[in-house]
Amino acid sequence: MSTEWIKAIARDEVPEEDVIAVQAGGREIALYGVDGEVYATANLCTHGNARLCDGFLEGHEIECPLHQGRFDVRDGRALCSPLRENLATYPVRIEDGMVFVAL
Repeated sequence: MSTEWIKAIARDEVPEEDVIAVQAGGREIALYGVDGEVYATANLCTHGNARLCDGFLEGHEIECPLHQGRFDVRDGRALCSPLRENLATYPVRIEDGMVFVAL
């Protein structure tokens, strides 16, 4: 099965050391700019269905704005309570100044 890469946004529109929500492939995803890299996850917290783009990014950790649970944006690991379920992550590719996400 081949991977479908979806064009999400221009690379220069992804804020450094912050998070932004985008529509890609019919779903809302969160894109994070961290140390010159771009990471992509589902945009809804697995605990309280809060939008992670409204959360606080510190390093590779996004904090949910609702109950302060934190996920690692690199692999989606739930890092603390009240989180019990990891976050979906998506591969990212940068090509010709655009961010592509594999959904």
